[in-house]
Formats: sequence, structure tokens, C-alpha cells
Amino acid sequence: MFKSLMKTVAVTVSVLAMSAAAQAADYNWTFQTSESAGEPGYINKQKWADAVGEMSGGRIEIDILPIGSVVPHTDTLEAVGAGILQGHLTDPSYFAGKDPAFAMMGNLVGAWSDPFELLGFMQSGGGNELYAELVEPYGVHFLGAAATEPEAFVAAVPIRTVEDLKGVKLRAPEGMVYEIFQKAGAAPVALPGSEVFTALDKGVVDAADYTVFAANQKQGMNDIAHYPLYPGFHSLPLIDMSINKEIWDSLPADLQSILNASVDVFIFQHVYSVRQLDAEAVAQAKANPEIEIINWSGDERAKFRRIAQAEWETWAGKTEMTQRYYDAVVAYLKGRNLL
Repeated sequence: MFKSLMKTVAVTVSVLAMSAAAQAADYNWTFQTSESAGEPGYINKQKWADAVGEMSGGRIEIDILPIGSVVPHTDTLEAVGAGILQGHLTDPSYFAGKDPAFAMMGNLVGAWSDPFELLGFMQSGGGNELYAELVEPYGVHFLGAAATEPEAFVAAVPIRTVEDLKGVKLRAPEGMVYEIFQKAGAAPVALPGSEVFTALDKGVVDAADYTVFAANQKQGMNDIAHYPLYPGFHSLPLIDMSINKEIWDSLPADLQSILNASVDVFIFQHVYSVRQLDAEAVAQAKANPEIEIINWSGDERAKFRRIAQAEWETWAGKTEMTQRYYDAVVAYLKGRNLL
């Protein structure tokens, strides 16, 4: 099915691209991402930009920049609207200070166990429409949502159950994830991602909400924290792929179609490439007798989700949009026996 879909998309894109004569780029854009250079997500986003160039017959060139290159990661939304950046590929949670709906849409902690659950909701459960409505006042056009694998959990102590979270000092970013871990009995500490390794190494924290297993393994997290939890149980962030609205509105229809098709291709390529990297990293970790990978049972995952769901309800009451998003997610999950 996947190969068939990709073949169909490729044929469609080829027809669109052939309609444009090969020439120097008509559009040169800068998109800022939420990753550092070299991370799997950053590399895949560079590949997406290259694909857009090929699919458009060279009419579009996109320069992909790492986090913080032009503006702080919390400011890309407004920078895209103002034309300082032409687009971004980022985690909407960074904009939670502008509207709590960004926190819920960016990472509804405990809601999703597979990226295609989240992507299914975005594409057929009303998520795309709600997010597009949220960003439009900022002068931003939402191209589409992508997602990665559930994030693994880094731990220097064995955490085999929800009960084991009690009293554990763990790194968590401020916002919903911080509050949910606090309600689960942990002692969360807000630290920037750049300080996670040192904090674990020095015993400032005993665990950390960080990123996918492959990146954790590559950065040596599992070498100093020997009890990683995988597959992840808590965090599956959304990737917002957006462009300046004036630019979008001025594009010819064929280039709009090419960009839309490129997002569909990226969605699958990103998930499956990170999934493969995770599998390779897990095999590497299992070869180390000092590392024990802990996989929570379905019952424990359900316990954590119930704690998270109580926090969802709290956040739902913050604005009309958070309530609409909450209602849509709950309806989607219940309709598929996922809640």
C-alpha cells in the first residue's frame, strides 16, 4: 500500500514538474527548523527541501536552517508571518505562550502511541482545519502536519510502572508535559535540552523527557542512563510545516500542488526513516549488557493516559480553541476505541 501510494504521488508530481521548463529558481526561501544540524529530523527536512527543488523543476529553492539560526525557536511563527523567514518546520508547542492551543496541538501528552494515529486525526479528524485556523491570524499558511516516532524516555533508574515515577527527579519542559509528570508523582525540573546530558551525568536529574531513541543513543544518553523506556509512552510531537501566507497566495496553482504533494511524501519518509534509525539504535543498545530497555505494559500506558487525560480537560477549558481541539481529539480516539 505504501509503495503504491508513493508511486501515485511520484507520477502526479512528475507530471506537474514537467510542465515547468528547467530554469533558475523563481523562488528562494529560508525555512528554520526546530532541530540542531545533524539530527535525524534536520537531515530529513533537508531532504524534503531538495525534493521540492526537484519536484518543481528547479523553480523553488529552500534553504533549511537549524534551530535558532535566524530567530529564537519561540519566535518563528511571527517571523514567518512577517516574512523574516519564508517558512518553518517546527514543534508548535514552542508557541504555547501565545496561545495554549499551541501546547495542546503541538504535543497532547499521552494521547498517541503511533505517529499515524496523530496523522490520521490531523487528516480526517479535523486537526488540520483547526490548526490552519489557529495560525492564519499570524499571516501563516499551514501546509500540513508531520510527526515522528513516540519519543523514548531516558532513565538512570528503573521505571517499570507509573508508580515508579513517584519522587523521580526528571527533566521536562515547562507546560503540559511538566504538569502531567508532576501529577504522576514525579519531581520535574525545567531544563533546556542542551543541559540534559550534563544533568544526567552529574545526577541533577535521574530521568529525562528528551527525544527519539536513535538520537538519545547517538548522543550517549543511554550510556549514562541505563534504563531507557521504549517504545515511548508519553510524547509524540507534531511537526508544523508552514509558509508565509502572502507567498502562498501568490504562488501559481501548479507550485501549490507540488508543495502539497511534497508534504505527503515527507510524512511517510520521515516516519519510516526515523523508525529504521530507532530499530538500529535499539539493537545497538541491546548489545550493551549494562543497558536494560524497559517496555511498559498496556495497563501501565493506560494508567499514564488517564492521568494525562485529566490534564487535557484542564487545558481544554482555557480557550474556545482548546475546547474545540479537545472535543475533536476525544471524539476521534473514542471512535477508534483508543480511549
